[in-house]
Amino acid sequence: MEPNPVSTTTPLFSIIIGVYNDWTALDQCLRSLEQQINGPSFEVIVVDDGSNQPAPDVILVWSRRLSLTVIRQSHAGIPSARNRGIQVSRGSVLLFVDADSRTQSGCLEALAATIADSPRHDCFQLRLVGDCSGPIGRAEELRLRTFQQHMLQPDGRIRYLNTAGFAIRRASVNINEDLFNPVALRAEDTLLLANLMQRGELPLFVANATVQHAIPLSFIECVLKDIRSAYLEGRTYDIIESKGVKIRVSNRERLRMLSSMWKVAGQPPIGRWAWFVLVARQTVQRILSFGFGCLPTRPKTQISPNSA
Repeated sequence: MEPNPVSTTTPLFSIIIGVYNDWTALDQCLRSLEQQINGPSFEVIVVDDGSNQPAPDVILVWSRRLSLTVIRQSHAGIPSARNRGIQVSRGSVLLFVDADSRTQSGCLEALAATIADSPRHDCFQLRLVGDCSGPIGRAEELRLRTFQQHMLQPDGRIRYLNTAGFAIRRASVNINEDLFNPVALRAEDTLLLANLMQRGELPLFVANATVQHAIPLSFIECVLKDIRSAYLEGRTYDIIESKGVKIRVSNRERLRMLSSMWKVAGQPPIGRWAWFVLVARQTVQRILSFGFGCLPTRPKTQISPNSA
């Protein structure tokens, strides 16, 4: 698909979405963005990271209703896809969402207002919620709610970065350099957080700009994804360790959060089963982390709070 003709007006937001075979989820993401068209101006840049099939017609027809550009590249990883999207973007603010993200009503308007009122801040973490229509979504809601509460700082910034909903001013980004490390094929957002922390920055939390992270996987599919991702996440954490930046949650903090999660799980619509689903997945992740940590090629690592 050829890029849309360039408008003479620079949009406020360039919404960049890296995609790999997630066309069904992306359709729902674009549908949610259509609901934002009466808010701040934006363009949507979809970078297809070498999916098995090019973007189907159900995606391409969105160009009739959105300022949409679809770019296809050879499979190199979602971080590389996001970097490619940055290179062709025009917006004053770069907004990253995942294909399985859905912007909620008034999201861009709330984000634009916060950015305008916060000239001293360059990066912004949107509030993430889960899709509580199923057990996996309720577990995701429980995880996100707890982590965001735990990582929120007294000054309104947050020690958490998740590209299901993250924005950064274009002026603070070197377009000619990679914002996302292409070597980090998993937990690349956590590595970006480490880079920001090295510069003395943390994202400002935007509580009223909400993005729903809808996981289109069953429990077994989630566990299989955890297994595939564990080693790649560990490699990224090795890079973070080399920077000397403390990112990981300590065992004491983890236990405190598990206790908090248990209390929150007792409230509708989450339910206790969400807690068991979440703990089961985290147990698998810790076991895998310990196993890979025993390999002589690299030291022991822990799973990131961003694991999804």
